Amino acid sequence: MIDAQPQANPFPSDWEVPEFRVDHWLGRQHRYCIVIPVINEGERIGRLLARMSALGIGKQADILIVDGGSTDDSLAAALLNEHDVRGLLVKIGAGKLSAQLRCAYAFALTHGYEGIVTIDGNDKDDPEAIPRFIAAMEDGVDFVQASRFVAGGVAENTPWIRDLAIRYLHAPLISRVAGFRWTDTTQGFRAYRRGLLLDPRVAPFRSVFMTYELLAYLSCRVPRLGYRCLELPTSRRYPSGEVPTKISSIRGNLAVLRILIKATLGDFDPPRSENL
Repeated sequence: MIDAQPQANPFPSDWEVPEFRVDHWLGRQHRYCIVIPVINEGERIGRLLARMSALGIGKQADILIVDGGSTDDSLAAALLNEHDVRGLLVKIGAGKLSAQLRCAYAFALTHGYEGIVTIDGNDKDDPEAIPRFIAAMEDGVDFVQASRFVAGGVAENTPWIRDLAIRYLHAPLISRVAGFRWTDTTQGFRAYRRGLLLDPRVAPFRSVFMTYELLAYLSCRVPRLGYRCLELPTSRRYPSGEVPTKISSIRGNLAVLRILIKATLGDFDPPRSENL
């Protein structure tokens, strides 16, 4: 089903969700969904969907793509139909990754999904881990984080400066604040159960989350609230030479550092009145 009109706002009045439209929606089929944020991923999103199809992921969870405004024609209807994509949302409001995720998470929760797995659309992560993420949520884990750095994980061609920053700055700082030992805190490959995202003490549907804030915030906030968290080993492979990333080398990394500092200081936490 195609609906090229902006999505009417069916969400609670206190949810701040960017405007988006629903370009493809076949309805909910499974209890869990896979959210794939993309923007101009070209052939990479096709390769990821083909890998997911080969693994039968669409038979275990619904696949939803949330597009940040691609202009490369990489999301043709034939591709979606070939790989069992149940939904395509297109963000038309302001913001980048965190805004895309707010659109997709709000849509998923409104349509009754019990848990959400998110995997980047740039084909760096191996989707073979997705069934293990779902199994962990079935066992009561609230927040599942992919990690290339725990036993069994694989990190291939990771840019050296990023590797050092994650291991010795980003993960240690967030772990200290969270009270939970994380090893791979910049990864977007993760999963959340429904109740966590609906908790007013978490309150993810706020316009303060526009770029990469939501990832750092949830890694800090969720363990402190007593939710059950787990890291699972995964494989993250960068191609030789090319680095498929939306974070520029200097300005982008400085922005991520500012977000890290604000997250560890609690600047993204909901107002105290919402924590009660």
